Amino acid sequence: MTTPIDAVRLPDPYPYYATLVAERPLAFDERLGAWVASDAASVRAVLSSGALRVRPPAEPVPAGITGTPAGEVFGDLVRMTDGELQHRLKSVVVDALGRVDAVHAADLAVERTREVLAAGGRPPFEELMFGVPARVVAGLCGLDRGADAEAARLIGDFVQCIPASAGPPEQKSAALAAGRLQELLGPGIDRGDDGTGLLAELVRSARRASWPSTAPLLANAIGFLSQTYDATAGLIGNTLVALARGTRWPQQPAAEALVREVVRHDAPVQNTRRFAAESFHHADAEIAPGAQVLVVLAAANRDPAVNPDPGALRPDRAAPAVFTFGAAAHRCPGETLAVAVTTAVVGELLAAGFDPAELPAEVAYRPLANARIPVL
Repeated sequence: MTTPIDAVRLPDPYPYYATLVAERPLAFDERLGAWVASDAASVRAVLSSGALRVRPPAEPVPAGITGTPAGEVFGDLVRMTDGELQHRLKSVVVDALGRVDAVHAADLAVERTREVLAAGGRPPFEELMFGVPARVVAGLCGLDRGADAEAARLIGDFVQCIPASAGPPEQKSAALAAGRLQELLGPGIDRGDDGTGLLAELVRSARRASWPSTAPLLANAIGFLSQTYDATAGLIGNTLVALARGTRWPQQPAAEALVREVVRHDAPVQNTRRFAAESFHHADAEIAPGAQVLVVLAAANRDPAVNPDPGALRPDRAAPAVFTFGAAAHRCPGETLAVAVTTAVVGELLAAGFDPAELPAEVAYRPLANARIPVL
């Protein structure tokens, strides 16, 4: 029988999600040993509650990376922490990302895409989906040619420590990668607010907020890369799958609107988790301290109570409710950047002559617990 984790890699998980929304909007799943929130109301309530944390209260950093560079980075990531310090640091991160020139990011994505396609032959989708977005963010952080490609490879190793399923081999690779990423990005943080680029904006934002320490800034600079990695890969891949199934690619700015609708319609990040530090009540459910909640963002995106005709891919949808990037204190601030990079990569791929009809009729998905990334 399908679980919400199995559904992430199904060819079409959305009928299953629709059943969850209609029949079990917030219910305990014995197979997962966790509560599952799936409708928009439950997902909003869970993501907004101070009783539910992003990490188990007794283990803020996974034991396998504690005391390593990966643990240092993990422990300071705003996406992996809660509380007043997280709130203050999140405002610094949001301020810095809000000052990134999306047009410049798109231009970098076009340049990197052209480089990848220059060899000719079948498009190297792996590099287009994972490598190009990570190289763009590395470039925004001031890493030049060569260093940006190294950072893209390293972040692929680092993100292996984030899933709960990570074991000693993945944690060891992540620790080594985090140490090298600190070496690459550290000088940009140490230079302070001189110059341009994302790291300079991060330091300036920290100074405006009277943030006292640079170590969390470096950690969240690495976090920019890690949050780009799987999420943008999935968004590029799922946009191409939508085109292969007959969706027309329009000109700007409609192309960007299409990508934003793919964010909702076929979410690259399908679920996330929360951990109860205190009792949590919603509707008829009572969640006790220590319990886990699987938050099915992709199901809430398709809840007809908030998005009429949710199965239709409609770029002109008025004020859609989109949960893919989270909500409340942990809403991801990188949506604009992810959409800009995806639009640029896909647009350049099509301009180079790629026909999405060349993709297989049945697409397989990577065996991941929360990211929906097609194998192209």
